[in-house]
Amino acid sequence: MFNETPSGGGDHGAALDILARARPERLKTFAETLLNDMSEISVLTNRTGLVMVPMRDTVENVDFHLGEVLVSEAHITDATGHIGYGMVTGRDLERAMAMAVVDLRIAAVGEEPATTAFLTEERAHQAAEDTARMRQVEATRVEMETF
Repeated sequence: MFNETPSGGGDHGAALDILARARPERLKTFAETLLNDMSEISVLTNRTGLVMVPMRDTVENVDFHLGEVLVSEAHITDATGHIGYGMVTGRDLERAMAMAVVDLRIAAVGEEPATTAFLTEERAHQAAEDTARMRQVEATRVEMETF
């Protein structure tokens, strides 16, 4: 249920992934443009906190916590009951709120051309960054023979 958009698609989680990694200034600017066309918004949560990072020891098959990560979280709703949510790493409450605004807009209206274009552009930018990072990692790979 949480990962579904009102239009019936199962790509809500994918949209949240893109929004969480979106370039901060672009995300904030885009959210500002959406606010003009939205009804009154109520802020349920806007805070920072720590989230435990779970890991699994593959040798002993045991879960443990690697540590904590500082996150900023925003949870908002509109007058019709639609919910928007945003969580990003670090102490950037504005970015988390911008993510929640975009998520709320998608929940209330569905993906419109502006949000679809924004998500597509950010997905392409993130894919290019990931490819460049993996090329840097690949350049440091050393092949060793084992005896």
